[in-house]
Parts: sequence; C-alpha cells; structure tokens
Amino acid sequence: MTLLALVRHGQTDWNAERRIQGRTDIPLNDTGRAQDLLAAEALRDGGWQRIASSTLGRATETAEIIASALGLEPPATHPGLMERDYGVAEGTLVADFHARYDGGVPVPGAETHEELTERALAALAEVVAQEPDAPTIVVAHGGVIRGLLGHASNGALPRPGERIDNASVTLFRMTDDGLVLAADERESVGAGRGA
Repeated sequence: MTLLALVRHGQTDWNAERRIQGRTDIPLNDTGRAQDLLAAEALRDGGWQRIASSTLGRATETAEIIASALGLEPPATHPGLMERDYGVAEGTLVADFHARYDGGVPVPGAETHEELTERALAALAEVVAQEPDAPTIVVAHGGVIRGLLGHASNGALPRPGERIDNASVTLFRMTDDGLVLAADERESVGAGRGA
C-alpha cells in the first residue's frame, strides 16, 4: 500500500483569468509559487520520500519548489500525469466552456473524462511500481485530480460545483484493490481544500 499526496500545481495567469489550460503550457505566476511553498509547509511532516510530476512546466516547477523545500530529490516526470487535452476549448474562458459544452456535448478534439482517468490511473500505477512502499507526492492538474477523485469515490466526489484549488493536496492510497481515498472522508491539507 502506498500513500500518495496529489497536489495541484500553483496558480498560473490563465487560472487567475479562469481560462481552460489543458495541455497549453502556461507557467506559474508569483501567486502560484507562493501557494506551492504553503503546500510544501503543509506536507512537511508527512514522511514523504519522493516526488513525481506531470511533464507540463507548471507542474514540474511546483514539484521542484516542493522538493527543494522538503529536501527531496528532484521530481521524476511522467507524461501520463499531464492535464486533459481540451481540444478546441483550450484557452476559452471557463464560463464560456460550460455554456457551450455542459450537458454531455462533446468537445471537438478533446480527451474524454474516461480516457483521462484511465491514463492517470495507469500513470499512478507506474509511479507506485517504482517504489511501492515509498510515500509519494504527485504533482498534477485539476482535471487529473478530479478524475481520480471521481474514480476513488465512485462518482461521489468532487461534489457539483466544487473546485480543485491550486496547490491543494488530496490524500490517496494505492492498494492491491486499486486507488482509494486515504480515509472514509476525503483528507486534505495544504493551501486550499482538496477539491
């Protein structure tokens, strides 16, 4: 069984503007870097032994900030932890995205929620397989964490309208039975609520 802390990267300018980022590689802003330091502080006494991240710059920089603050080796990167590919919706305002695509309307060129969750689960399994007993911090993205929460809670989480905050931390365990939340109720620490 492996304890996993899933951390959403710190804020970017597109997060502040409420734009769909997806695979567009927008860097952290100063607020995001400060959020990452707060997340590192919240993780400080967790016995974390290693850190992994998405290959997108905003996640790798978050992972590097946390690793440096906690005295961990530099993060290993995994493409399977990248954010959802939003196709033609990349860069649109979140409000416009929901107005156009809510209600099951497919986004042209986008990865489905099911594809995203399957990819993220495979990436986590790969990370865990490298050191199965090492408590691990994994820096990823809002869509990835949302998909994993949905999977681990059988669709109960996140609740409707609930956001995955920048630099928030949500705890999971990878067991022989698969990915589960770290407690009966979602446990979260850090700069924001876990989802």
